[in-house]
Formats: sequence, C-alpha cells, structure tokens
Amino acid sequence: MKVILLCAGYATRLYPLTENQPKPLLPVGGRPILEWILDRVGKVSGIEAVYIVSNAKFAGHFAAWAASAKYPWPVEVVDDGTSSNETRLGAIGDLAYTIRAKALRPDDLMIIAGDNFFDFDLTALTDYGGKVRPHGLIAVYDVGDRELAKRYGLVRTSEDGKVLEFQEKPPEPKTTLASCGIYWLPKEIWGLLDTYIKGGHNTDQPGHYMRWLAEISGLYAFPLKGKWLDIGDIASYQKANAIVG
Repeated sequence: MKVILLCAGYATRLYPLTENQPKPLLPVGGRPILEWILDRVGKVSGIEAVYIVSNAKFAGHFAAWAASAKYPWPVEVVDDGTSSNETRLGAIGDLAYTIRAKALRPDDLMIIAGDNFFDFDLTALTDYGGKVRPHGLIAVYDVGDRELAKRYGLVRTSEDGKVLEFQEKPPEPKTTLASCGIYWLPKEIWGLLDTYIKGGHNTDQPGHYMRWLAEISGLYAFPLKGKWLDIGDIASYQKANAIVG
C-alpha cells in the first residue's frame, strides 16, 4: 500500500500564519499537523512508502522537515510545480501528478488531506477496505448536529454503508456524516483516475472524484470514531491546539 498526503494547498484562510509556512507544518501541541497524521498512518501495516505532494512555494519546507524525519518507510516530497492558489493543480490533479512523477504502479492507495487533525484508528479503515474491494472507501465522521453539518461536505449512505449521495455544505442536510478527507482506493480501480481526468472532470476537490466513483463503480463509507477537525481557519486551528492542551 502507498500513502499520498495532499499538502499542496495555499491555505489563504489561515493568513498570516500560512503566508510563509505550509499548513501541514503548523504546530499543534508543539508538533506539526503532518506528524500527528503520520503517527496514525504508522499504525497501519503493509505501507511501503509515503508521498507528500506540495507546491513549488513550500516544497523546500517539507524537504527540510523530511530530512530529519524517521519513519519505518520512505517519506518522499513531490513538488507539483505550482506557485500560487490561482495556478494550483487541485487535489485530484496532484494525486495524478504524484502517480506520474513517481511512476507508481497499481497498488492500494490511502489518500489523506494534509489539514486533517484526528485520532482515528486507520487500521479499521483499511481492514474494512479489504472487505468491500474492488470498491473504494471514504472515511466519514458523524458531527452529530444538522446545523454544524451545514459547514461540511456530507455523505448519505444506505444501511450497508454504500454511498448514495454527496451534499456540499447543504442548507438542509439529510445526514450528519461529514467526509473526513481520508480515502482508501484499491488497486482494482487504479485506472479509473486516468479515465476521470481524460473525461474533463473537475480536478480540484477530492469530493468530485469520489462522487464520480460512487456512480461509476460504487463507493462505500466507513464511520470513524474519535476526534476530528478539518483545520481550515484560525478558529479550527486554535481548537486543535486546545484539544492537545
């Protein structure tokens, strides 16, 4: 299994904190957000490599961090070549770029947005992925409140966990299951990413690709238990620091 961490955003909503520092390297409890993610990744068996896809502006920051990082698998930084929010490739564009740049061969993929702060057991996610393959899997978190749910991309599922519908920050939520920005895609559907991009579909947010996968090949949702924050603004960043105290 390969892991790709999506860290090429410019985090303009966190300015001035992220004007000269990538969001995944902002400290939470004295440690970069990225290290909290990798702590959880480290609990999963069978990982062969981790790729951190960044942009030209911040690739050097990640490379400096990676030079002293010690993990049981190689951690490689991939520079997508973009230098501004206006020229970014988008999350799906970055995913495809990493696969091409590293000449990756078909394999199971775990994809994680680099602004996640969570204490989920990712082993439970990958174990369940083995049960639903050849279908993909999206991690969801029950925010437990329909008013709060209006802030997130939501996933409505059937009783067996199959994804039925995506809602992007809906004014009238049908569910409180929020997409966590954590995905598991088996090697059996590896080629569908190329089909999606060649079809001219949106390559920005991962949700667009996941919605397409749900329609084309089927997609399942797996609810994770514990703490989760999407660190997108100053308030959520402060909350993450308050959690670790």
